[in-house]
Amino acid sequence: MFVNLRLSIFVYYVTTVATFLTLFYFLEHTLLAQNLSLLFVFLASFVVLSGVFISKLSVEPLLEHIENLQALSKETLHELNLPISIITSNIAMIKKGSSDEKTLRRIARVESACEMLEKRYNELDYMIKMQSQQEIEEQIALKELVEKRVAFLQQLYPDMAFHLKLKEVQVLSDKIGLEKVIDNLIDNAVKYSQKSKVIEIVLEDDKLSIEDFGCGIDDVELVKIFDRYYQTNKSVEGFGIGLSMVKRFCDKNRVELTIKSQLQKGTKVQMRFK
Repeated sequence: MFVNLRLSIFVYYVTTVATFLTLFYFLEHTLLAQNLSLLFVFLASFVVLSGVFISKLSVEPLLEHIENLQALSKETLHELNLPISIITSNIAMIKKGSSDEKTLRRIARVESACEMLEKRYNELDYMIKMQSQQEIEEQIALKELVEKRVAFLQQLYPDMAFHLKLKEVQVLSDKIGLEKVIDNLIDNAVKYSQKSKVIEIVLEDDKLSIEDFGCGIDDVELVKIFDRYYQTNKSVEGFGIGLSMVKRFCDKNRVELTIKSQLQKGTKVQMRFK
């Protein structure tokens, strides 16, 4: 499709330029030669119309292609919902009717895989809504959300000790986007805590803070920390896009983000929900 589109634009562009030059030559040597203002208006109108047609020819196939992809994504998302629901409900029934320890461990693995599949489903739904610019804010019990994310990350980092001091807080925000932000902040805290194995997470009033006691960041690097692909420590695995994404989310959702850090003492990230 795009090869044909490129060829069509090229042919149309060459034809337009050739026509433009021919008309310009003809008009300059005929009756309009004495009326420069009329000549200018005619040529300007021709240029504008040519630009409209070229842009229309360029953009319409791309828009059609994107709309087809979005429609396919929505249909696929709808079809995924049913098998996920069936698997989840059947797992619950099997667990109730089984007491064998080995079978329960197998069921737990299936349940974990189903949760991962459901997570991908929610993320795909989130991406489609973001592309469609739909309103995706909802009332969130932040304490419960943080506990769930910590429980998930504890499986990835069993050696880390997460000290939680959480109070009940309700916020209006983008739930899946906020989950990604919390995951990124905790994941960063873990990665930069090679020596310390403690992460403190405090939630009170309208503030959520995540503090590690690792290598810390100096003042020069702290200025660049939100730049895309920037990493303070090249030896730490990652692509340097986590904090950039966190900053974009906070700016969009009216969340005040502050970071305080000291070398060899650690880093504290605080989100204040307005």
